[in-house]
Amino acid sequence: MSHRAEEPACGGGVMEFELENDRAKRDKKASSISGSALIYLRGPKFLIYVSGALSMWGDRMWHFAISVFLIELYGRNLLLTAVFGLVLAGSVLLLGALIGDWVDRNPRNKVAHASLFIQNISVTICSIVLMLVFSYKSWIEQIWDGWLTVVCYTVVIVLADVANLASTALTIAIQRDWIVVITGYNRGHLAGMNATMRRIDQVSNILAPLAVGQVMTLASNVVGCGFILGWNLISLIVEFFFLSRVYRIVPALSVKPPAEEVDMAYLQSENGTRLPSSTEEPCNTELKPRRELSLGFRRLQCLVSTCKDGWTAYYRQPVFLAGMGLAFLYTTVLGFDCITTGYAYTQGISGSLLSILMGVSAITGLMGTVLFTRLRKSFGLVNTGIISSCLHLGCLLLCVSSVFAPGSPMDMSLLRPFTDSNSSELGGMTSQSQKHTYPLRGGANQPLLPDRSSIHWTNNTVLFDNVPTGTEPESYISIILLFLGVITARIGLWSFDLTVTQLLQENISESERGVVNGVQSSMNYLMDLLHFIMVISAPQPQHFGYLVIISVLFIATGHTMYFMYAHKTKRKHSLDT
Repeated sequence: MSHRAEEPACGGGVMEFELENDRAKRDKKASSISGSALIYLRGPKFLIYVSGALSMWGDRMWHFAISVFLIELYGRNLLLTAVFGLVLAGSVLLLGALIGDWVDRNPRNKVAHASLFIQNISVTICSIVLMLVFSYKSWIEQIWDGWLTVVCYTVVIVLADVANLASTALTIAIQRDWIVVITGYNRGHLAGMNATMRRIDQVSNILAPLAVGQVMTLASNVVGCGFILGWNLISLIVEFFFLSRVYRIVPALSVKPPAEEVDMAYLQSENGTRLPSSTEEPCNTELKPRRELSLGFRRLQCLVSTCKDGWTAYYRQPVFLAGMGLAFLYTTVLGFDCITTGYAYTQGISGSLLSILMGVSAITGLMGTVLFTRLRKSFGLVNTGIISSCLHLGCLLLCVSSVFAPGSPMDMSLLRPFTDSNSSELGGMTSQSQKHTYPLRGGANQPLLPDRSSIHWTNNTVLFDNVPTGTEPESYISIILLFLGVITARIGLWSFDLTVTQLLQENISESERGVVNGVQSSMNYLMDLLHFIMVISAPQPQHFGYLVIISVLFIATGHTMYFMYAHKTKRKHSLDT
């Protein structure tokens, strides 16, 4: 009896021991999970993600706000915005190689901190100037017969351009160099970080303009400037601290191979040449202006030589054709920029629907980043580019179909040669010209960029007051096909973009990584300028179909360059094996 009484007591002790053991295991597992999460939060990847998110959010807010500010400052006219875009593109085009060379020749922490400081301080000062101009605009316009206003416009554009150049340097340094070193040159980890950074950029592209736009709409432009000012100051402190910590905890970042030595002996002395001392030769003040002129000429010659060497280094890279292929994709009107938006307005698409379509396009862009990581794991990096190219081109065929679909405003008669053999033909041309001027059936013939007198500004939305209320196009098939192609094509576009980005990261030597990526940025801006020149040459909605066809031809040329690179790479690989 006593033996039976002891059995349950013994069994209860065993069960209690097992419960305590399970509880200890759970506690240990929970502590290990929390410890792993803490390690990740303190790790370099997370710090880079947070720093990149702050930088991208600030850039997206600033680029959206500065365009609106410039339009508001210049009587709601597009001139200042056009000048600003031209200055930005031209400066990166001319200075891209020099920026990349500067990134290569200096320590990584110095480059990152200097770029970060210049970018944020430039935006801060520019915001202060804008706040003063908005607050005292009427008083400023009366000083110097209005020339003080011109000075303010110039200061704003110059500061914004300096901020953009610093942002370009920071992007090259962090996203093209630091990430490669942090991942330890592991291709899988590199692909993951690239995809994550691109997702952060896509999300910022959706939410950042919306946030600052709401501030500007609900409050005022002055408050919007103050909001951006405060954001940049806080972002500067946080990013500086995070990047400094990443530099400390990743020792490889402090090790940088020296760039190729350039003969800079003439810069080592005060006047650029080895001048004799006072004991050797008396000072001749007449030679000083000549020596200063010689110094300036030599420095200019050095800068030109640096640019030339940068372009030469870009050309001799094994991924040259892939980089050129990516640059050709920038010559297109098939994106959600001001050109496509303006065309959509002429076709009866409302601003609210356009905002929804932009959100959907951002989602498809995120899908492209997911597709990239999966394709790379399954088929390899080079094959991922081929698949992405085919997907991109296939979706853009919908845009080509939209040119000839019902509802398209494309004027096929523009392809015919002008003839003026008799009055009847001339009369036919006159009636045809009138047909494409007024009346505005379905908004098809409305100017893409109307003059300032035909624009109302309500909550930063352009509404054309010469379009009759309730007017509808004859068919929506054309515009549906156009946006269906643009939105779906972004899956292949962003997957292809990530492919070429990683190819540049993997195949460029560390000593030339900055200058080559700087030249790549210059090529991107050059091809982007071409698409604006195309629009200026053919600004009417009935010309947009030709721009679509030309854009697809440029994109097809870019992908053909990538196919040539892929064929060359595979052939070389087969010969090596």
